[in-house]
Amino acid sequence: MSFLEKIGFIETAEQERERLAQAPEGSINHHLSALPVNISEWPQDLLIQLPWEPPRTDQKRAVVVVPFQFHSDLRPEGVEEEPLPHKLHSGSWDCIVVSSDHPSYPVGGHHTVVSAAEIVRGTKVDLTAVLDES
Repeated sequence: MSFLEKIGFIETAEQERERLAQAPEGSINHHLSALPVNISEWPQDLLIQLPWEPPRTDQKRAVVVVPFQFHSDLRPEGVEEEPLPHKLHSGSWDCIVVSSDHPSYPVGGHHTVVSAAEIVRGTKVDLTAVLDES
């Protein structure tokens, strides 16, 4: 547990899971609450395979993105500061799709927005290993 978690400045991993699990059943956030955090580093410019598998989708999908621009969550009007503890893995990323077997997310310049909570639960793709397989 980090110092910031100990003093209640940011959510613990358990608090984040509980918050995500409060989303309606069948929602992306509810699904993410059951998945482990796999990426602890700043994800900008990494190749990340998103966690698109049942029950979130009807079939497993392989969608790989590169996050390139981060956006903080907007606070409600009139709220100047986020209440403590601050949300862990909040905000969203503008991403470019670099590999996909999903017809709605084509490769070739397609941009999408992905929550930070989903990005960190994805899997980092090692391009060296992928190129060695070919």
